[in-house]
Amino acid sequence: MKYKIQILVSIVIIFISFSCKKDLSIKESSFVKSHIAGDYILDAPEGWWYWCMAPIYDDSGKLHVFMSAIPNNGSWIKDSKIVHYTAKSPKGPYTFVDTTFASNTHTYHNPQISQVEDIYVLVYLLKSRDTPGFNQEIGIATSKSLDGPWTESPYNPIIKASGTQRDGANIIHASNPTFLKDKDGKFRIYYKSMSDAFGTTRHREISLAISDNIEGPYENHPENPLISYADKDLDIEDCYAFYYKDMYYMIVEDRKGVRNMLEGNPIPAKEIKAGGNRPGLIYKSEDGIHWGRPEIGYKTNEQYFGDKLARTERPHILWKNGEPEYLFLACHDEDPSAGFFVKIDGWIPN
Repeated sequence: MKYKIQILVSIVIIFISFSCKKDLSIKESSFVKSHIAGDYILDAPEGWWYWCMAPIYDDSGKLHVFMSAIPNNGSWIKDSKIVHYTAKSPKGPYTFVDTTFASNTHTYHNPQISQVEDIYVLVYLLKSRDTPGFNQEIGIATSKSLDGPWTESPYNPIIKASGTQRDGANIIHASNPTFLKDKDGKFRIYYKSMSDAFGTTRHREISLAISDNIEGPYENHPENPLISYADKDLDIEDCYAFYYKDMYYMIVEDRKGVRNMLEGNPIPAKEIKAGGNRPGLIYKSEDGIHWGRPEIGYKTNEQYFGDKLARTERPHILWKNGEPEYLFLACHDEDPSAGFFVKIDGWIPN
């Protein structure tokens, strides 16, 4: 009898332990569930490739897209410029307008476009052609018209590859910015940072700089980096941050399998294919400083279209009357397009 009771107790304990096991799965967000696949757009002219579409409507409802243009015989690290196209809708057709920023001394790359009242704000990666590849910084420019002229901030580069993180590590890299006006009326730039916290190993993290003025100067937040998996030898990058319905959100590229690690099934280091070869993540926060556990924020081109898997990166939202209407994603594959868009159909945050 005693033996039977012991067996019964063991069975109950096993049952309880399995019943109470925490679900570590990263769920699909209500945001990604609202997506309807659109189409690939913005074919580059022969000899060039396009990357990182930053869309915005003007006051008349015309669509403007700013993006990186890189010559096939060059490199984005030295030769990227920002070009400008317009269209009546995301489906196109698109018309070339101008080369917004180009330089013989600097590369302009990964733009993001916003509007604050009657001012358009363009932030971008800014790098001297002569500095090493990791030494990237951030610039900002403003205009009363999307057709320019654009005025670059006298404080450029507004976020430099310098400063320290909360752990005392030195910031050696600042790039891929995203801009917003916060609930207190201040201006925030979230960006990809890298530090020397782990010696020569560079990990992509998310940091923040804040200013009372659009053009700066900007000060790094004392709690930087705000989101980091460097201690797990993992990267995230390509952040797109926004404030919507009293909450801050951030969409990022899961560059090395953060989702897998959080679910308890990390990808072996030798098997990680770096870049946007997996779904992106979306974070939510009440203050935009402290971010919780992410959910799935966007899918890959393979999942949206059934195509051969390519790097799906650089998320940007196209807003209409204060509501998110489309998500634009860069996609680097054999197709000449800059990427694709998906419709955001009736997203209700939860």
